[in-house]
Amino acid sequence: MRFFKKLAVLAALVIPMHALAEDPLKVGFVYVGPIGDHGWSYQHDQGRKALEEHFGDKVQTTYVENVSEGADAERTIRRLAQAGNDVIFTTSFGFMNATARVAKEYPDKTFLHATGYKRAENLGTYLAVTYEGRYVSGTAAGLVTESNKIGYIASFPIPEVIRDINATFMAARKVNPDVELKVVWVSTWFDPAKEADAANTLMDQGVDVIVQHTDSPAAMLAAEKRGKWAVGQASDMSHFGPHAHLLSVVDDWAPYYIETVQDVMDGTWESEDTWGGIAEGDIKIASISDRLSDEQRAKVDSVIEGIRSGEIQPYAGPIYDQDGTLRVKEGEVATHEQLTSMDWYVQGMTATMPN
Repeated sequence: MRFFKKLAVLAALVIPMHALAEDPLKVGFVYVGPIGDHGWSYQHDQGRKALEEHFGDKVQTTYVENVSEGADAERTIRRLAQAGNDVIFTTSFGFMNATARVAKEYPDKTFLHATGYKRAENLGTYLAVTYEGRYVSGTAAGLVTESNKIGYIASFPIPEVIRDINATFMAARKVNPDVELKVVWVSTWFDPAKEADAANTLMDQGVDVIVQHTDSPAAMLAAEKRGKWAVGQASDMSHFGPHAHLLSVVDDWAPYYIETVQDVMDGTWESEDTWGGIAEGDIKIASISDRLSDEQRAKVDSVIEGIRSGEIQPYAGPIYDQDGTLRVKEGEVATHEQLTSMDWYVQGMTATMPN
């Protein structure tokens, strides 16, 4: 009798464990903007969809869009953890502290934060090396500008944005020493009205190429209307400005999301700081305009291939800041620590840094 009781107990234990093994891995995503922004959040959601397509019923994904950076983010991340999500991706710099706090509360969950620098045993960070794409953008902008004035619509003065501004300017100056880069700060990631106003303000100042670090196609649409050039952000924005479109810097998150989730499934995931750029396929240059001359196109292509091969390092020294202080020595390349804490403009920039 005891024997059969033991078998019954074992069966009760085995069956739920087997059922548990069949359950899908639950993966949550937190977006700072709407998935229809056609930029940053849109591309992260494309990565989520690719994750679902790759794993099928082995994963169950959910997302929350339009999440404000701050207390709202912390509440959202905690709700996803409480809802049983095993892996949570938080996709904006301003989610960093909230992600770190919730990760500490849920040590059995895996958290990944985009563009930040705080890590823990169950919290990793990841980044697309957008400054490589900006370096290509700066090259193309420097080649096509006729006014020698390039405009940059910037979101917030965080290291990611500042190093992308610098990369754009350094590349443009390399092919056109007379270039000036004008910057307008809009204090938002996604606000089509503000972005359009910023684009028009820059064009009113003589800018004929717009680069943006915001997420809507508003700047592209404004440039198309006024016969100027614009660079697409995060996704291919060529259809918003067929004439204006110079190129788009596309963030492809799918490979990272698929690899990371597979590692979690396999039990091999470890916290790290992952940077993926052109060589890794995380940054792609899309729909380069056929309005470029053969010589201009060849130059842009050579920069792309140079970055891919490692021959071109956008942050290779010597690099001086606006005040003439040497920041990166000749023969050296800026470290990740220098890049992730960048709060200065390079020499030659005339714009001022906001407080």
